[in-house]
Amino acid sequence: MTKPHIVWLRRDLRLADQPAFHAAAQLGPVIPVYVLDDGAAGHHAYGGASRWWLHHSLADLSKALGSRHSRIILRRGDAVEELTKLAEETGAEAIHAIRHYEPWWRKAQGKLAEVLDLQLYDGNFLLPAGAVKTGSGTPYKIYTPFSKATLEHMPPRDTLPEPETLSHPDSWPHSDTLDDWDLLPTKPDWSGGIAEFWKVGEAAAHDRLTEWEGDVGDYDEGRNLPSQDGSSRLSPHLHFGEISPAQIWHALKHREGQGWNTYAKELIWRDYAQNVICQFPAYPVQSYREDFDRLEWRDPETDEKAADDLKAWQRGKTGYPIVDAGMRQLYQTGWMHNRVRMIAASFLIKHLLIDWRHGEKWFWDTLVDADYAANGTNWQWVAGTGVDSNMFVRIMAPLSQSEKFDAAAYIREYVPELSDLSVPYIHDPEEHGCRPRSYPRKIIAHKAGRERALAAYKHMKG
Repeated sequence: MTKPHIVWLRRDLRLADQPAFHAAAQLGPVIPVYVLDDGAAGHHAYGGASRWWLHHSLADLSKALGSRHSRIILRRGDAVEELTKLAEETGAEAIHAIRHYEPWWRKAQGKLAEVLDLQLYDGNFLLPAGAVKTGSGTPYKIYTPFSKATLEHMPPRDTLPEPETLSHPDSWPHSDTLDDWDLLPTKPDWSGGIAEFWKVGEAAAHDRLTEWEGDVGDYDEGRNLPSQDGSSRLSPHLHFGEISPAQIWHALKHREGQGWNTYAKELIWRDYAQNVICQFPAYPVQSYREDFDRLEWRDPETDEKAADDLKAWQRGKTGYPIVDAGMRQLYQTGWMHNRVRMIAASFLIKHLLIDWRHGEKWFWDTLVDADYAANGTNWQWVAGTGVDSNMFVRIMAPLSQSEKFDAAAYIREYVPELSDLSVPYIHDPEEHGCRPRSYPRKIIAHKAGRERALAAYKHMKG
């Protein structure tokens, strides 16, 4: 009998353009496996929104495999231990997996390769991390030259079709059921808004790509207008690997104009973030610029007022409509418009003078597209603490940003207390003397928040 081959699944939950599936299917019976290993990731084990998505993505892939007379084996625990046991139980010839770059997965891949035949493939990014180097042969740290160098290697590799057949072993090993894992919220079930906003799975990812393809030409301007929402909304599908960036690139590369050029660079940003965490594995929890460790952040763990301000930010009750709309959209749908993400993040860091890591932690728990590399890279960019980042002293003005990017309809949708207000009053109802009683006052004035942030920065610099 031909020995089976294990396909180890993580953030690559698709059948098309899935190099591990493609290779294993040509070698013998295939045993797809997903191991829920919360321990390895530690404080970056999946948050609530990601667990909701994971449940539905695994269910979708399981259904697709079932139509091919296959299935996913679900195990929970240490991934290396569970895969080693599974290989012994089944007599598997090898384990096939797409390469991952999170520090816990790099460690697991190394340990697994010491005891089993582990075949790793590239498939989650446009290029393997480390493939693009400077003229001196070192990894890029700054995005712009990294992006230019990456574009010289485009288009990416050709995509792979779904395996024509997936043969299965004579007997299947034991598997948990998806319901055993309790990934879905129940007490209470807060996922109604997320379920209404999203369709999950490989087919849904391609449907979304097809739907958005006609809008990519307007992306350069549309991505900044929350009321129009010109975003692709492909980010969670990309994060969970229901679609690959190579598939997206080849689908859209015939589009000409600034819209596609801008979106292409955002796909490259995903690659850049992976390169950053390969160089600095603790990047999402540790400021690259060490002098910011001396900045006198307001600490919600010791400062009651800072704790109240953090909670107001999380709940969308800061008194700044554009910030509150974004934070409420996040809580309701598990996602936030990209422009508003920057505004909300800047507000927490600079207006409230709260360490960016509190924001990273909240986004990790509430975003369906929460990504270790991208989350950390984006937060450090806004905070000015990163290897390549905005300057701390460049402080976004949320009220003028709201008006500049025409966020009125967006605010009305997510802050219903303000739905009766017209432009320009809706952007700053307190200033215009028309703040409804049901809507909070600003927790800090823009000028006061700006001056406090600049003073803290000046003091840090000595």
